[in-house]
Amino acid sequence: MTEDLRPSPLLSEARALLPGILAVRHEIHRAPEVGIHLPRTQATILRALADLGLTVSVGKRLSSVVAVLEGASPGRTLLLRADMDALPQQEATGLPFASRTAGVMHACGHDTHTAMLIGAARLLTARRDRLAGRVVFMFQPGEELGGGAALMIDEGLLDHVDGSPVEGAFALHITARHAAGTVHLRPGPQFAAADTLRITVRGRAGHAAAPHKVLDPVPVACEIVQALQTMVTRTIGVFEPAVVTVTSITAGRAVNIIPETAELTGTYRTLSEPGRQAVRDGIARVAHGVAAAHGATADVELTDGYPALHNDPDFTATVRAAASGVVGPAHLHELPHPTMGGEDFSYILQRVPGAMAFLGACPPDRAPETAPDNHSNHVTYDEDALAVGTALHCAVAEAFLAETRK
Repeated sequence: MTEDLRPSPLLSEARALLPGILAVRHEIHRAPEVGIHLPRTQATILRALADLGLTVSVGKRLSSVVAVLEGASPGRTLLLRADMDALPQQEATGLPFASRTAGVMHACGHDTHTAMLIGAARLLTARRDRLAGRVVFMFQPGEELGGGAALMIDEGLLDHVDGSPVEGAFALHITARHAAGTVHLRPGPQFAAADTLRITVRGRAGHAAAPHKVLDPVPVACEIVQALQTMVTRTIGVFEPAVVTVTSITAGRAVNIIPETAELTGTYRTLSEPGRQAVRDGIARVAHGVAAAHGATADVELTDGYPALHNDPDFTATVRAAASGVVGPAHLHELPHPTMGGEDFSYILQRVPGAMAFLGACPPDRAPETAPDNHSNHVTYDEDALAVGTALHCAVAEAFLAETRK
């Protein structure tokens, strides 16, 4: 891992906890679970928190864990979040603690997020006497599938702590595409809204030898794919990023039959609500218009996914200052642009100011530009970086709660 430019006592304390942090990570990694019901992962978290004297509760509709640390004096409430679900992929890392569950692995680093937050809970508990306020540790299922953050909000996550609402929120996301131990974030939009499309083109079936006697939906579907790309470049402003991607076309099963329908599925990504609505309108207009031009019809189904994630500028400044104290300013980087991936921490940041930062964890034998990254079944991380993430959680919490004394 990259050497620190300035020694950080907090980072030294986190490094002392690293063996325990890694033990939790390896236990979760070996037994990954998908979705919102993660009983084994939940049990691991509850055991790891059991000796800290926190107020702990579990979810009703999902296997969430919420733990609350009360500081020595009154103050604001900060939420620290880790997601804990895995992906339906067959692991190919060859790690000694690789998944023992066929077809499931922690390919997005959520096992590291959970382990770092448990480490942060231990570190902050040891520093309880210097905290004014409280810290809510949010362990969330269903980030990949299920919208677990929204379900936890519905169960009172942001307002159930002794009547004191959460006033700020912070999360980390690990990545092998940045040097180990570096921290990356930006104010404003950092993740896109991630929505899905399904378009069914309806024609008339018949013999493949006589296409003029039927209404072939396949070329209509192909034309819609091309027209959607033109729609983005000609109706969405160049400073309003939007991505429309058709990922599947399904039509027919026999070589000599023109099918009745052709189905398109895909995703569209935007960074603002006006841009999101403009793309929705454009997809529907193009699909209906192209189909009508050929005498066909189109059914358009647009499903909202996670909203765009926006980092609060003032909170981002707090994170920057905290990160600089942990890793040094040379290892703190401003992201040049958002990612068009989706992240359901956005539901939290719609309601309270906060930020998400990327934690670099490229393995020492890899180059960040080519290392397998999140959602690859070959992804691995430099585990020393988990000490940085643990310390950063703690530094952000101390900085945010200290601001109440200014």
